Amino acid sequence: MKKIVKQVAGIDVAQKELIVSLGRMYDDLSTEVYASKTFPNTLKEFMALVTWVGKLTDQSVATRYVMEATGVYHESLAYFLAEKNHAVSIVLPNKISNYFKTLDIKTITDKTASEAIVRFGLERTMDNWQRPGGIFKKLRQLTRERDQVVQHRTITKNQLHAEQAEAQPGKTTIARLKKQIQLFDKQEQEIRTEILELIKQDAQLVASVKMICSIPGVGLLTATTVLAETNGFDLIRNKRQLTSYAGLDVKEKQSGTSIKGKPHISKRGNRYLRKAMHLPALAAIRCDDRFKAVFARLVSKHGIKMKAAVAVQRKLLEMIFIIHKTNKPYDKEYLKKLESSIAAP
Repeated sequence: MKKIVKQVAGIDVAQKELIVSLGRMYDDLSTEVYASKTFPNTLKEFMALVTWVGKLTDQSVATRYVMEATGVYHESLAYFLAEKNHAVSIVLPNKISNYFKTLDIKTITDKTASEAIVRFGLERTMDNWQRPGGIFKKLRQLTRERDQVVQHRTITKNQLHAEQAEAQPGKTTIARLKKQIQLFDKQEQEIRTEILELIKQDAQLVASVKMICSIPGVGLLTATTVLAETNGFDLIRNKRQLTSYAGLDVKEKQSGTSIKGKPHISKRGNRYLRKAMHLPALAAIRCDDRFKAVFARLVSKHGIKMKAAVAVQRKLLEMIFIIHKTNKPYDKEYLKKLESSIAAP
């Protein structure tokens, strides 16, 4: 009789529901997916999920819960399972999507997605998920709140400009719009202050932010946003994973000689990271020789400035990751030193 050596509950997480599939691996390395059920994504139903898994699995073998990092919708379940001392693994979405392509699955549904997560968990060695430091969670909430405030302020400023440009502008409307802008200014400043106070509470975070800000174009808010959205690069193992997580990885469709689509970034990732890189990349292109050279080389190659700017965004994000991991500041004289070493006899 075959012996069970590994059990996995794969969970496809959506905003309102959890699609759970169960799988197991035997001592001859064969695997099977044998059960599936949908639960509401609510705290009340998490215990029902765990109870269902317990009834259908071998209690002598630990069951690992595997799910994708889907925005914020997976977090409540992950925290709940970790508090109950269950083995939990959180996987970057691009890993699952790439693995899905290797399977012989014709129809993509929530159920097949959860089954793919199960098979991924059974076949791979999974790391245990560690609860992110509370400070990164708070910083993410604050940076996202600030982003919303800035968006609303921009919309209101555009409304004010349109109203003032009319032939007979409404004075009361203009007054209200100006009050709204003042409120948004005040709220943004309050959030900035709160972010700064939070960072000051952690000496290691202060040092990391200071190091990241040595990169041209990268300021406090950019550094904070990147660290907050990646939980201090907790799930990131290399640059390729990071660019894919941010949706800055390049996708290209090509088949034989007849089908060749234009390369483009996937945008299947964290939009807050992509947005955080936009203005810093433009500043880096203006101020730093290294990024200016990258931009000029790419523009001369294909003539598309926006495409070149996105490439700089990607390199800037990778640079933040490297500096955070190596704990070494950005070297502004890198190109000059390189040229000198090449020119030396």
